[in-house]
Amino acid sequence: MFFPLNSIIAWWLKKRISQIGATRSQPIETQAIQFHSLIEKGKDTQWGREFRFNKIGSIGAFQEMVPVSSYEELFPWIERAMRGEENVLWPGKTACFSKSSGTTNDRHKYIPVTEDSLEECHFKGGKDLIALYLDNRPDSEVLSGKNLAMGGSLQPNPYGSDAICGDISAVIMHNLPSWAQWLRTPSLEIALMDRWEEKIERMIENTLPENVTSISGVPTWMLVLFRKIMEKTGVQDITQIWPNLEVFLHGAVSFTPYREEFKQLISNPHMAYMETYNASEGFFGIQDDLSKPGEMLLLLDYGIFYEFIPMEEAHERFPKSLTLQEVELNKNYALVISTNGGLWRYRIGDTIKFTSLYPFRIQVSGRTRHFINVFGEEVMVDNAELALSRTCTAQSCSVVDFTVAPQFMAAGKQGRHEWLVEFSVLPASMEQFTRQLDEELRKINGDYDAKRYQDMALLPLEVNPATAGLFHRWLKSRGKLGGQHKVPRLSNTREYLDSLLEMLKG
Repeated sequence: MFFPLNSIIAWWLKKRISQIGATRSQPIETQAIQFHSLIEKGKDTQWGREFRFNKIGSIGAFQEMVPVSSYEELFPWIERAMRGEENVLWPGKTACFSKSSGTTNDRHKYIPVTEDSLEECHFKGGKDLIALYLDNRPDSEVLSGKNLAMGGSLQPNPYGSDAICGDISAVIMHNLPSWAQWLRTPSLEIALMDRWEEKIERMIENTLPENVTSISGVPTWMLVLFRKIMEKTGVQDITQIWPNLEVFLHGAVSFTPYREEFKQLISNPHMAYMETYNASEGFFGIQDDLSKPGEMLLLLDYGIFYEFIPMEEAHERFPKSLTLQEVELNKNYALVISTNGGLWRYRIGDTIKFTSLYPFRIQVSGRTRHFINVFGEEVMVDNAELALSRTCTAQSCSVVDFTVAPQFMAAGKQGRHEWLVEFSVLPASMEQFTRQLDEELRKINGDYDAKRYQDMALLPLEVNPATAGLFHRWLKSRGKLGGQHKVPRLSNTREYLDSLLEMLKG
């Protein structure tokens, strides 16, 4: 049964549904309001004065006068804000910076998180997530228990000011209002620990006695926690620990390769899985329909103005960018955002495609740098994940992690794709698994199929099975355990794959 406070919170969250409905019915008008509000708030900042925001009266003028920016181009401005300078990219002093961990690169990215972006974007996204879940499941008792959140940690500001730095999950947890803290577990002290392996142990001790009704985090790291729990307690099903568990709120990586694994670990047939697109730069999408896995409603009233660069122009210095009313279904676009965190026409590095127009629903298809197009095959991350998921279902196996790189043409030999896959349940026949994976990828991607025709340009792909824990050890060797750290799925180079193979052989 609901406690009185939970009933009040649930009633309050459901009120938001009518507002979400309004943005669905008036998406273009909603985005226009966000655009003009951003320009008005940003015009007196140092960035706004530099690019004459006081002269910008339309989206077209904005696109002409303000360049599309990479992180490297924006960083000198971010650094000044990190040193404590005010009114740089957004009014006032920026109190928090998210240490982005979207890749395994050694260089970190620090993304400004303002009070406005916390309240109007990240916190709003968390509340809308629960509101939309309750809208899908009116009889839910998710608020009668706790949310188990797998988060990151806070770190010192490298520039010495009093601004808080850390993974976006840690920044959010640190700033949550008291009512939200009451609804989550483990304790804040444990949630923000930076020693990941000790943190897992403390999380288990702290959360086992709780009535956990929802979990949230990155699928790969949630599986690590589940396996540790099962090892420690001897249970074979997570519902033996948390019988009232009813939903997993997941993000950061595609859930497609992990869906069957979670179904095996959580036997509840009514368990729900709800996807989010919450990055350091903002909260962009929520799965608003539980019957449409992988599809998320684009969040249009969060203090974010969206632009979309067609993939054929994604690496141009001065690309043509489209607004919401110009996009098409099932085309890949590089995402560009202007936000109430002080990011202006910023290339976030993700690629998305629209699965629905009016309402605008999206699917994250990959990263602008994480794809394979060495032989003209243009394989995106979502292609690889879908092919792998279908193959695992057919071959009754499941995976922990994977990465793919090209084998380059040499000495008259054709090239191929080389996969490294860590299985939690091995296929009965690796030969059959490899053959079907190649066939599934051909069905999904016409360019790959064309290059595979009669083995003329590409040979059948090759699969290397990884030893248990290989990807975990590799991330640990790079100081990348926990939080939202992940191995790049696809790469045009062999940098990641060769490093992993070397560790595998050693």
